Amino acid sequence: MIILRETSTTQEFKIIPRANEATSIVIKGSEGSDSISFTPSFYSYYMVVSGIFNLKEGRQYSFDIMNDSDIVYKGRIFCTNQDINNYSINNGDYTETSSDNDFIIL
Repeated sequence: MIILRETSTTQEFKIIPRANEATSIVIKGSEGSDSISFTPSFYSYYMVVSGIFNLKEGRQYSFDIMNDSDIVYKGRIFCTNQDINNYSINNGDYTETSSDNDFIIL
C-alpha cells in the first residue's frame, strides 16, 4: 500500500510495473475517479510516479496505472498526515479515563 499525504504539493512513489511505459494514473475513491496524466521516470526497474494528487485525510483509494488502454499496475493508496512510524488509528479520537478502582463489597 502506498502512503501519501493530503497536500497540494508534488508527491512521488515508486512501483515495479508490468511494462516500462505509462501515460496516466486513474485514482478511484468513494467520490468517483480522477485521471491524471503524467510522464513516468524510470530508474533501473522502478517506475517513479510523481504528481499532485487530490486526496482526503483518512481515506483509501485504489489506482490503476495505464499505458493507453492497457493496465500496467494496480495498487492502493492510503492518505494520512500522521507520522508513519508512530501512526495510530485512534489519533485524536480516543480519550483515556483514569480510575482509582475503589469498589465496595457487601
